[in-house]
Amino acid sequence: MSAVHPTDLAYAGGITALDVHYVRPALASSHLIFEGGRAAFVDTGTSLAVPRLLAALTEHGVGPDAVDYVFLTHIHLDHAGGAGELVRHLPRARVVVHPRGVEHLAEPSRLIKATRAVYGDAVFERLYGDIVPIARERLLATAEDLRLELAGRPFSFLHTPGHALHHVAIVDHGAKAVFTGDTFGISYREFDVDGRPFVFPTTTPSQFDPDQLKDSIARIAALRPAAVFLTHYGRITPVAATAVTLARHVDRLVDIAIGSADEPADRREQAIAARLYEFLDAELEAHGYRGSAADRRRLLRPDVELNAQGLVVWLERRARAP
Repeated sequence: MSAVHPTDLAYAGGITALDVHYVRPALASSHLIFEGGRAAFVDTGTSLAVPRLLAALTEHGVGPDAVDYVFLTHIHLDHAGGAGELVRHLPRARVVVHPRGVEHLAEPSRLIKATRAVYGDAVFERLYGDIVPIARERLLATAEDLRLELAGRPFSFLHTPGHALHHVAIVDHGAKAVFTGDTFGISYREFDVDGRPFVFPTTTPSQFDPDQLKDSIARIAALRPAAVFLTHYGRITPVAATAVTLARHVDRLVDIAIGSADEPADRREQAIAARLYEFLDAELEAHGYRGSAADRRRLLRPDVELNAQGLVVWLERRARAP
């Protein structure tokens, strides 16, 4: 592993994690894959990241017409918001996405509305920029038996709900790796200790389902990949042990949510967030992380806040279930 730009990470197998500079450095990436003179992106970041992605092609000595695919793990805008703008510059690329995502990318108004509802208008404008629709003929829906090749390098797709119903994992058979989006959690390199990653789940609104998520984690681990690549952030090993930790964390987050269900509605999210901080602080302590409390809060805050929102939504949906 080596740095291309300070927060980009280059790996064996022609894979580079490009920092899309979403919220802060090294929070979100787009993975760029090269094989036999052809290229593919996995996730894109927002529209604001597109100049960086195009510059990365130039830095690697290839033109936009070398890109055959833009693989999207799901359509949350920190992963897919830039897809429409990006493919305007990639004349040969097709956008590969879960069937549930096709219509939203062709006509993104509902996706924009839902994201504005979570973040608010001011934050939306600052983080996401313009969301450009994608012509339907450039969209390819995934299926469990879909196989695509990049210059002979095979890829297949695994539907992995739990974080979102429109989530897929991209299996890179050439690299013996899986691009997992948000299904296999979040792992920031600042939390690495002696080369060991710290990984925790993401339960953001609005389709978190713990049983589905644990099943998806187990299905990815059952493939026995050499590594997984997380959009947040980069390559993670060992896979099997990480899967066990993630399943345990999902159960703990569910316990935290259920234990907060009797809190007044206007204080429930805050109560869950406080308990998430306590849990993650204890896990980081056990992991051996010795960073300052201020650094810990700075790195965890966006995810804790969104995880708390998602757990509240899950509790409300659970309460309405027959």
